[in-house]
Amino acid sequence: MPTLLIENLPSDAIFVPSGSTLLAALQTAGHDWLHACGARGRCTTCRVQVLCGLDLLTPLTPAELRYREAGRLLPDERLTCQARLPEGTITAHVPRATQLPHVQYTQ
Repeated sequence: MPTLLIENLPSDAIFVPSGSTLLAALQTAGHDWLHACGARGRCTTCRVQVLCGLDLLTPLTPAELRYREAGRLLPDERLTCQARLPEGTITAHVPRATQLPHVQYTQ
């Protein structure tokens, strides 16, 4: 099963069900994750920095392409509300700018 590892969250591997976004998988696993626009791809608050396995994610969506072109989404970042993981394992990191104040991050 596709797996998401968030290196700066003290948690086990997060399984990503077929067809689910990374955000849906994070929420199903019980993680509070910032997503100011309600997971519609209209902001960048749900972004995640992908450290390993970026090529395993689905192609960039039109929303992500707009943010990439505007310089608001770095080449190693994806929006969790848009990206899906059909197979494999990716390792990611929550950027400081999108960390929630009440969540304990390890780095």
